[in-house]
Amino acid sequence: MLPSSLKLATSRDFRRTMRGSRAGSRTLVVHLRARTETAIYGGPRFGLVVSKQVGNAVTRHAVSRKLRAIARAHAESLPREFDVVIRALPTAATATSAELDRDFGRALAKAQNKARHKAADTPTRTT
Repeated sequence: MLPSSLKLATSRDFRRTMRGSRAGSRTLVVHLRARTETAIYGGPRFGLVVSKQVGNAVTRHAVSRKLRAIARAHAESLPREFDVVIRALPTAATATSAELDRDFGRALAKAQNKARHKAADTPTRTT
């Protein structure tokens, strides 16, 4: 279980994060957004999307448990202003924890790289 300080709590937070940088792998898609609030509390926040396409309830819960453990393990290494949504693809149902962890790491690195390039391409406003 993730502590509440590491969870995306509202649908608004999910929607905002899903509009950020995105990168996929064979088993999952990672959506990433850096929060820009003045005061940022807690660490990076995570949200999971495990739909019925992944499998029945037992399978979805098993995949969710694996993804929560992966999120908890990566929380220390991420900047605290990041919001991350992990969307499981149907192939996640048969993937091992090690495969999911490897795919998450790769997709997260790609999404971070895209976010950096997007931020560098965005002109700053002078007022």
